[in-house]
Amino acid sequence: MHPLNLPSFELRLREGAGKTTEVFDPLRKKFVKLTPEEWVRQHMLNYLTAHRNFPPSLIGVEVLLKYNNLIKRSDIVAFDRKGDPLLVVECKAPSVSLTQDVFYQIAMYNHALSGKFLVVSNGLVHYSCQMDPDSSRWTYLTEIPDFTKICS
Repeated sequence: MHPLNLPSFELRLREGAGKTTEVFDPLRKKFVKLTPEEWVRQHMLNYLTAHRNFPPSLIGVEVLLKYNNLIKRSDIVAFDRKGDPLLVVECKAPSVSLTQDVFYQIAMYNHALSGKFLVVSNGLVHYSCQMDPDSSRWTYLTEIPDFTKICS
């Protein structure tokens, strides 16, 4: 798989049905097909838990949400200690450009979730922003937030 702009770590891989490679997702506790997007998602999950102090027990993967009577799935949602959505992450394959459409997609998901922080990543480029509750405007951040700092 493509090297990413995220810390590398040991992935648990196996050959699945039809000779596809599968990766073990420790949060979902199961093997899933290793696609380029899943490669990014697993690296982002590792980054959030091992480097940004997000407790694995407060992270959901492929979280179902309803938007305009459509069922969608958000790649990663990290919750605060009260169980409210805190950080919403949209992962794309490294070959996918982070266009305005990707930002519309995460904004649509966040309309249903109301997270305070958003992250968009293709594993090479990452954008992070925070909602200002007073102005209802998004402010871009220089880095992905640390759980201990945003929950203190």
